[in-house]
Amino acid sequence: MRYRVRVAAAALSGLTLLAGLSGCGLTSGSPLVDDVHPGSVGQGEPLKGADITVASKEFTEQLILGAIMGIAFKAAGADVLDRTGIQGSIGAREAIKSGDADAMYDYTGTGWITYLGHSTPIPDPQEQWEAVRDADAKNGVTWLPKAALNNTYALAMNQANYKKYGTKTLSDVAALAEKDPGAVTLCVESEFANRADGLPGMEKKYGMKLPAKNITQMDTGIIYTQAAKGTCTYGEVFTTDGRIKAMHLTVMDDDKKFFPNYNASPVINSKALKKYPKMAEVIEPITKKLNNTVAQDLNSKVDVDGQDPHDVAKDWLVQEGFVKE
Repeated sequence: MRYRVRVAAAALSGLTLLAGLSGCGLTSGSPLVDDVHPGSVGQGEPLKGADITVASKEFTEQLILGAIMGIAFKAAGADVLDRTGIQGSIGAREAIKSGDADAMYDYTGTGWITYLGHSTPIPDPQEQWEAVRDADAKNGVTWLPKAALNNTYALAMNQANYKKYGTKTLSDVAALAEKDPGAVTLCVESEFANRADGLPGMEKKYGMKLPAKNITQMDTGIIYTQAAKGTCTYGEVFTTDGRIKAMHLTVMDDDKKFFPNYNASPVINSKALKKYPKMAEVIEPITKKLNNTVAQDLNSKVDVDGQDPHDVAKDWLVQEGFVKE
Protein backbone atom coordinates (compact mmCIF):
# COMPACT_ATOMS: atom_id res chain seq x y z
CA MET A 1 0.00 0.00 0.00
CA ARG A 2 1.23 3.49 -0.82
CA TYR A 3 0.23 6.25 1.51
CA ARG A 4 1.06 9.74 0.37
CA VAL A 5 2.06 9.97 -3.29
CA ARG A 6 5.36 11.82 -3.54
CA VAL A 7 5.90 14.77 -5.86
CA ALA A 8 7.65 13.01 -8.72
CA ALA A 9 5.35 10.01 -8.81
CA ALA A 10 2.31 12.21 -8.45
CA ALA A 11 3.38 14.43 -11.29
CA LEU A 12 4.07 11.50 -13.60
CA SER A 13 0.79 9.71 -12.99
CA GLY A 14 -1.06 12.99 -12.90
CA LEU A 15 0.24 14.04 -16.28
CA THR A 16 -0.93 10.73 -17.70
CA LEU A 17 -4.42 11.39 -16.37
CA LEU A 18 -4.36 15.00 -17.49
CA ALA A 19 -4.02 13.85 -21.07
CA GLY A 20 -7.34 12.07 -20.65
CA LEU A 21 -8.90 14.98 -18.81
CA SER A 22 -8.00 17.47 -21.53
CA GLY A 23 -9.31 15.18 -24.24
CA CYS A 24 -12.69 14.08 -23.00
CA GLY A 25 -13.07 14.88 -19.29
CA LEU A 26 -13.55 12.43 -16.47
CA THR A 27 -16.08 9.84 -17.50
CA SER A 28 -15.50 7.09 -14.94
CA GLY A 29 -17.50 6.67 -11.77
CA SER A 30 -20.82 5.31 -10.64
CA PRO A 31 -23.75 6.63 -8.58
CA LEU A 32 -23.69 5.88 -4.86
CA VAL A 33 -26.60 3.57 -4.09
CA ASP A 34 -26.19 3.30 -0.31
CA ASP A 35 -29.52 3.41 1.52
CA VAL A 36 -28.42 5.88 4.18
CA HIS A 37 -30.28 8.57 6.08
CA PRO A 38 -29.35 11.57 8.24
CA GLY A 39 -27.97 10.92 11.68
CA SER A 40 -26.24 13.76 13.51
CA VAL A 41 -25.35 15.26 10.12
CA GLY A 42 -27.60 15.98 7.16
CA GLN A 43 -30.78 16.47 9.18
CA GLY A 44 -33.49 17.96 7.00
CA GLU A 45 -31.57 16.75 3.93
CA PRO A 46 -29.95 20.14 3.16
CA LEU A 47 -28.38 18.73 -0.02
CA LYS A 48 -31.62 17.36 -1.46
CA GLY A 49 -31.59 17.88 -5.23
CA ALA A 50 -27.82 18.46 -5.36
CA ASP A 51 -25.68 16.55 -7.86
CA ILE A 52 -22.22 16.12 -6.32
CA THR A 53 -19.22 14.25 -7.69
CA VAL A 54 -16.80 13.02 -5.00
CA ALA A 55 -13.20 12.08 -5.85
CA SER A 56 -10.16 10.60 -4.12
CA LYS A 57 -6.70 9.31 -4.89
CA GLU A 58 -6.09 5.58 -5.25
CA PHE A 59 -4.54 4.52 -1.93
CA THR A 60 -6.36 3.00 1.05
CA GLU A 61 -6.78 6.04 3.26
CA GLN A 62 -7.99 8.15 0.35
CA LEU A 63 -10.53 5.52 -0.72
CA ILE A 64 -11.91 5.48 2.83
CA LEU A 65 -12.03 9.27 3.11
CA GLY A 66 -13.69 9.57 -0.29
CA ALA A 67 -16.34 7.06 0.73
CA ILE A 68 -16.90 8.86 4.04
CA MET A 69 -17.51 12.13 2.19
CA GLY A 70 -19.73 10.58 -0.48
CA ILE A 71 -21.91 8.65 1.97
CA ALA A 72 -22.33 11.73 4.18
CA PHE A 73 -23.49 13.82 1.23
CA LYS A 74 -25.83 11.01 0.14
CA ALA A 75 -27.40 10.85 3.60
CA ALA A 76 -27.90 14.61 3.41
CA GLY A 77 -30.03 14.14 0.29
CA ALA A 78 -27.55 14.58 -2.55
CA ASP A 79 -27.25 12.43 -5.65
CA VAL A 80 -23.58 11.44 -5.45
CA LEU A 81 -21.36 10.24 -8.28
CA ASP A 82 -18.44 8.21 -6.96
CA ARG A 83 -15.19 8.96 -8.78
CA THR A 84 -12.85 7.83 -6.05
CA GLY A 85 -9.59 6.07 -6.91
CA ILE A 86 -8.00 8.57 -9.30
CA GLN A 87 -4.36 7.70 -9.85
CA GLY A 88 -1.95 10.28 -8.50
CA SER A 89 -2.23 13.52 -6.56
CA ILE A 90 -2.00 15.76 -9.62
CA GLY A 91 -4.80 13.97 -11.44
CA ALA A 92 -7.14 14.15 -8.46
CA ARG A 93 -6.24 17.79 -7.93
CA GLU A 94 -6.97 18.65 -11.55
CA ALA A 95 -10.37 16.96 -11.32
CA ILE A 96 -11.34 19.29 -8.45
CA LYS A 97 -9.75 22.37 -9.98
CA SER A 98 -11.41 21.87 -13.37
CA GLY A 99 -14.81 21.00 -11.96
CA ASP A 100 -14.80 17.43 -13.28
CA ALA A 101 -15.22 16.53 -9.60
CA ASP A 102 -16.66 18.67 -6.83
CA ALA A 103 -15.11 17.51 -3.57
CA MET A 104 -12.47 15.28 -1.99
CA TYR A 105 -10.19 15.07 1.03
CA ASP A 106 -6.62 16.20 0.37
CA TYR A 107 -3.54 16.99 2.46
CA THR A 108 -2.22 20.41 3.44
CA GLY A 109 1.42 19.49 2.85
CA THR A 110 0.59 18.17 -0.61
CA GLY A 111 -1.27 21.38 -1.39
CA TRP A 112 1.58 23.61 -0.23
CA ILE A 113 4.50 21.68 -1.68
CA THR A 114 3.15 19.71 -4.67
CA TYR A 115 0.35 21.91 -6.01
CA LEU A 116 1.50 25.40 -5.04
CA GLY A 117 5.22 24.77 -5.51
CA HIS A 118 6.65 25.84 -2.16
CA SER A 119 9.83 24.14 -0.98
CA THR A 120 9.63 25.04 2.71
CA PRO A 121 6.73 23.68 4.79
CA ILE A 122 5.18 25.71 7.62
CA PRO A 123 5.76 24.01 11.01
CA ASP A 124 2.48 25.02 12.67
CA PRO A 125 -0.34 22.85 11.25
CA GLN A 126 -3.01 25.57 11.57
CA GLU A 127 -0.79 28.15 9.89
CA GLN A 128 0.04 25.63 7.17
CA TRP A 129 -3.66 25.05 6.49
CA GLU A 130 -4.39 28.78 6.46
CA ALA A 131 -1.55 29.41 4.00
CA VAL A 132 -2.83 26.72 1.63
CA ARG A 133 -6.42 27.93 1.97
CA ASP A 134 -5.49 31.52 1.18
CA ALA A 135 -3.11 30.73 -1.68
CA ASP A 136 -5.38 28.22 -3.40
CA ALA A 137 -8.49 30.39 -3.31
CA LYS A 138 -7.33 32.17 -6.46
CA ASN A 139 -7.30 28.79 -8.24
CA GLY A 140 -10.99 28.30 -7.60
CA VAL A 141 -10.36 25.73 -4.86
CA THR A 142 -11.66 26.00 -1.29
CA TRP A 143 -9.95 24.23 1.61
CA LEU A 144 -12.40 23.68 4.48
CA PRO A 145 -11.16 23.36 8.11
CA LYS A 146 -8.61 20.57 8.51
CA ALA A 147 -8.72 17.37 10.53
CA ALA A 148 -6.25 16.41 13.25
CA LEU A 149 -5.41 13.44 10.99
CA ASN A 150 -1.81 14.05 9.87
CA ASN A 151 -0.38 11.51 7.43
CA THR A 152 3.30 12.37 7.63
CA TYR A 153 6.65 10.60 8.15
CA ALA A 154 7.79 9.14 11.45
CA LEU A 155 10.13 6.58 12.99
CA ALA A 156 8.62 3.67 14.90
CA MET A 157 9.93 0.73 16.93
CA ASN A 158 8.60 -2.55 18.34
CA GLN A 159 7.62 -3.00 21.98
CA ALA A 160 10.73 -4.94 22.94
CA ASN A 161 13.04 -2.18 21.72
CA TYR A 162 10.77 0.47 23.20
CA LYS A 163 11.11 -1.18 26.62
CA LYS A 164 14.85 -1.63 26.12
CA TYR A 165 15.73 1.89 25.01
CA GLY A 166 12.76 3.96 26.23
CA THR A 167 12.93 6.55 23.47
CA LYS A 168 9.78 8.61 22.97
CA THR A 169 10.93 11.45 20.73
CA LEU A 170 13.35 11.94 17.84
CA SER A 171 15.50 13.97 20.24
CA ASP A 172 15.69 10.83 22.40
CA VAL A 173 16.77 8.85 19.33
CA ALA A 174 19.49 11.41 18.60
CA ALA A 175 20.72 11.20 22.21
CA LEU A 176 20.77 7.40 22.02
CA ALA A 177 22.73 7.53 18.75
CA GLU A 178 25.36 9.71 20.42
CA LYS A 179 25.52 7.59 23.57
CA ASP A 180 25.40 4.18 21.87
CA PRO A 181 25.96 4.53 18.09
CA GLY A 182 25.34 0.86 17.42
CA ALA A 183 21.89 0.93 19.02
CA VAL A 184 20.26 3.14 16.39
CA THR A 185 19.71 1.15 13.21
CA LEU A 186 17.16 2.28 10.61
CA CYS A 187 15.05 0.59 7.94
CA VAL A 188 13.97 3.19 5.39
CA GLU A 189 12.80 3.59 1.80
CA SER A 190 15.46 4.66 -0.69
CA GLU A 191 13.54 7.87 -1.37
CA PHE A 192 13.35 8.77 2.31
CA ALA A 193 17.08 8.08 2.61
CA ASN A 194 17.87 10.72 0.01
CA ARG A 195 15.25 13.49 0.12
CA ALA A 196 15.71 16.76 2.00
CA ASP A 197 12.49 16.28 3.99
CA GLY A 198 13.54 12.72 4.80
CA LEU A 199 16.57 11.22 6.52
CA PRO A 200 19.26 13.81 5.58
CA GLY A 201 17.11 16.67 6.80
CA MET A 202 16.07 14.78 9.93
CA GLU A 203 19.70 14.04 10.82
CA LYS A 204 20.60 17.71 10.35
CA LYS A 205 17.64 18.99 12.37
CA TYR A 206 18.29 16.62 15.29
CA GLY A 207 22.09 16.61 15.14
CA MET A 208 22.34 12.91 14.29
CA LYS A 209 25.32 11.40 12.52
CA LEU A 210 24.36 7.84 11.68
CA PRO A 211 26.97 5.65 9.96
CA ALA A 212 25.93 4.22 6.59
CA LYS A 213 26.18 0.67 7.95
CA ASN A 214 23.35 1.46 10.39
CA ILE A 215 20.92 2.33 7.57
CA THR A 216 19.22 -0.35 5.46
CA GLN A 217 17.10 0.63 2.47
CA MET A 218 14.08 -1.51 1.54
CA ASP A 219 10.51 -1.41 0.21
CA THR A 220 7.80 0.19 2.36
CA GLY A 221 5.92 -2.99 3.25
CA ILE A 222 9.07 -4.78 4.36
CA ILE A 223 10.01 -1.91 6.66
CA TYR A 224 6.98 -2.51 8.90
CA THR A 225 7.72 -6.23 9.10
CA GLN A 226 11.41 -5.74 9.89
CA ALA A 227 10.69 -3.06 12.49
CA ALA A 228 8.15 -5.37 14.13
CA LYS A 229 10.74 -8.18 14.19
CA GLY A 230 13.38 -5.87 15.59
CA THR A 231 15.75 -6.42 12.67
CA CYS A 232 16.22 -2.67 12.77
CA THR A 233 15.63 -0.58 15.88
CA TYR A 234 13.55 2.00 14.01
CA GLY A 235 11.55 1.86 10.82
CA GLU A 236 10.33 4.73 8.67
CA VAL A 237 6.52 4.75 8.74
CA PHE A 238 3.56 6.92 7.82
CA THR A 239 1.72 8.10 10.90
CA THR A 240 -1.77 6.95 9.87
CA ASP A 241 -0.77 3.53 8.50
CA GLY A 242 -2.92 0.73 9.90
CA ARG A 243 0.09 -1.54 10.29
CA ILE A 244 1.37 0.64 13.15
CA LYS A 245 -1.53 -0.52 15.28
CA ALA A 246 -1.65 -4.06 13.90
CA MET A 247 2.06 -4.66 14.53
CA HIS A 248 2.08 -2.86 17.91
CA LEU A 249 4.69 -0.31 16.87
CA THR A 250 5.43 2.80 18.94
CA VAL A 251 5.87 6.05 16.99
CA MET A 252 8.55 8.55 17.98
CA ASP A 253 7.28 12.10 18.45
CA ASP A 254 8.77 14.64 16.04
CA ASP A 255 9.39 17.06 18.91
CA LYS A 256 11.24 19.63 16.77
CA LYS A 257 8.48 19.58 14.15
CA PHE A 258 10.77 18.71 11.25
CA PHE A 259 8.46 16.65 9.03
CA PRO A 260 5.87 18.56 6.98
CA ASN A 261 2.24 18.57 8.12
CA TYR A 262 -0.08 16.53 5.91
CA ASN A 263 -3.43 17.21 7.60
CA ALA A 264 -6.50 15.94 5.77
CA SER A 265 -8.90 18.67 4.72
CA PRO A 266 -12.09 18.70 2.62
CA VAL A 267 -11.19 20.39 -0.67
CA ILE A 268 -14.06 21.64 -2.79
CA ASN A 269 -14.35 23.32 -6.17
CA SER A 270 -15.32 26.88 -5.22
CA LYS A 271 -18.09 27.14 -7.82
CA ALA A 272 -19.60 23.88 -6.55
CA LEU A 273 -19.42 25.13 -2.95
CA LYS A 274 -21.18 28.36 -3.95
CA LYS A 275 -23.90 26.27 -5.62
CA TYR A 276 -24.20 23.83 -2.70
CA PRO A 277 -22.90 25.69 0.39
CA LYS A 278 -24.40 23.12 2.78
CA MET A 279 -21.60 20.70 1.83
CA ALA A 280 -19.40 22.54 4.32
CA GLU A 281 -21.94 22.18 7.12
CA VAL A 282 -22.43 18.46 6.47
CA ILE A 283 -18.75 17.50 6.35
CA GLU A 284 -17.36 19.73 9.15
CA PRO A 285 -18.30 17.60 12.21
CA ILE A 286 -17.04 14.47 10.46
CA THR A 287 -13.69 16.11 9.71
CA LYS A 288 -13.39 17.14 13.38
CA LYS A 289 -13.64 13.47 14.37
CA LEU A 290 -10.78 12.32 12.13
CA ASN A 291 -7.41 11.86 13.83
CA ASN A 292 -4.43 9.52 13.51
CA THR A 293 -5.91 6.90 15.83
CA VAL A 294 -9.15 6.76 13.84
CA ALA A 295 -7.22 6.64 10.57
CA GLN A 296 -4.94 3.83 11.76
CA ASP A 297 -7.97 1.82 12.84
CA LEU A 298 -9.86 2.32 9.58
CA ASN A 299 -6.79 1.72 7.41
CA SER A 300 -6.01 -1.44 9.36
CA LYS A 301 -9.48 -2.85 8.67
CA VAL A 302 -8.69 -2.63 4.94
CA ASP A 303 -4.97 -3.38 4.75
CA VAL A 304 -4.71 -5.94 7.55
CA ASP A 305 -8.21 -7.43 7.80
CA GLY A 306 -9.03 -7.25 4.09
CA GLN A 307 -12.31 -5.36 4.38
CA ASP A 308 -13.71 -3.16 1.61
CA PRO A 309 -12.88 0.58 2.01
CA HIS A 310 -16.46 1.64 1.26
CA ASP A 311 -17.88 -0.75 3.85
CA VAL A 312 -15.34 0.41 6.42
CA ALA A 313 -16.29 4.04 5.80
CA LYS A 314 -20.03 3.39 6.10
CA ASP A 315 -19.67 1.26 9.22
CA TRP A 316 -17.67 4.02 10.90
CA LEU A 317 -20.19 6.73 9.96
CA VAL A 318 -23.02 4.61 11.35
CA GLN A 319 -21.06 3.69 14.50
CA GLU A 320 -20.33 7.36 15.18
CA GLY A 321 -23.97 8.27 14.62
CA PHE A 322 -23.28 10.57 11.68
CA VAL A 323 -25.63 8.62 9.39
CA LYS A 324 -28.25 5.90 9.77
CA GLU A 325 -28.98 2.88 7.60
